[in-house]
Amino acid sequence: MPRFRSTRFLEMPRGEGFVDYATFERGYQSLKKATDAFAKVTVATVEAAVAETPIAFVVFRAILGFTPPEWAYVTTEMTGVEVDQGAARSIDRNVRVNALTARAFGVTLTDQRMRAMIGAGVSTLEKGVSTAVPTILHRLDKVDTKEGIKSIEPVADLGAPYPVLLYERFLGRPFASHRDSVSGLVGEVVEGAIKDVLTAAKVSFRETKRAERIEGFDQAPDFIIPDEFHPVALIEAKLSEDDGTARDKVARVQRLRTLRDQAGNDYDVIACIAGRGFRVRREDMRRLLQATDGKVFTLETMHLLIDQTRIREYRSR
Repeated sequence: MPRFRSTRFLEMPRGEGFVDYATFERGYQSLKKATDAFAKVTVATVEAAVAETPIAFVVFRAILGFTPPEWAYVTTEMTGVEVDQGAARSIDRNVRVNALTARAFGVTLTDQRMRAMIGAGVSTLEKGVSTAVPTILHRLDKVDTKEGIKSIEPVADLGAPYPVLLYERFLGRPFASHRDSVSGLVGEVVEGAIKDVLTAAKVSFRETKRAERIEGFDQAPDFIIPDEFHPVALIEAKLSEDDGTARDKVARVQRLRTLRDQAGNDYDVIACIAGRGFRVRREDMRRLLQATDGKVFTLETMHLLIDQTRIREYRSR
């Protein structure tokens, strides 16, 4: 008798806001028309397409290859207009729900944010791939964006159905499999930077293993200087790309501070962070700064790690 095999994983709920291909393709055609077949990709032409057919906003995001939170982060960094992850998700959902209902751009906060997002997107495409480091894969290193805006036009002119490619990208995220496969390597960026600084100064340190049990700690810190028997500093290395994960990681640092205070110790509790998640909620950063007495370092300030903490007591070089 053949065994029953469930195929339920092949089926997914559509949910409110699902965009079918016919709707997506109309947004694509609107964007193509407004930009003269992608020969004139400007803030004005993209905005015109979105005003006529709002789903063109999502089509433009698919060309960029960004998720809504990623687009929000790039926008805030490039334009100075504050667009948080919640606002970006809300805009994206509203566009999908009202995909074909024409809307005029006004002066509301949402309109300002959408204009800023379009502007940041156009600027990003104008730059194209901006790195030549062999070990780094740039997110724009795609057939339609590798050389910036000028890459789009020839792809759109090919016999291959460009809107189909974009629709599949919209549903599945570009580089999804690769991003998942290297997620561990991305997380090791902060740890590697810490080790480089400590090693250069000949500082003795203990790096803990994942889920390792250290006596006196219900959660082991990532680094202990010089060791767990006589610590002068604990370091938590955290990378977060979303606010929810950042909040959880701040809680871990707070727990280390609580353990220190309960035991009456005086070692430094240090946080070394990276990723856009820590820039989303100011309350999370406030809690992190309080838990570490201000000893929070980023990849850009990692060179200050030793001199600004008790780790300097173990500098040998």
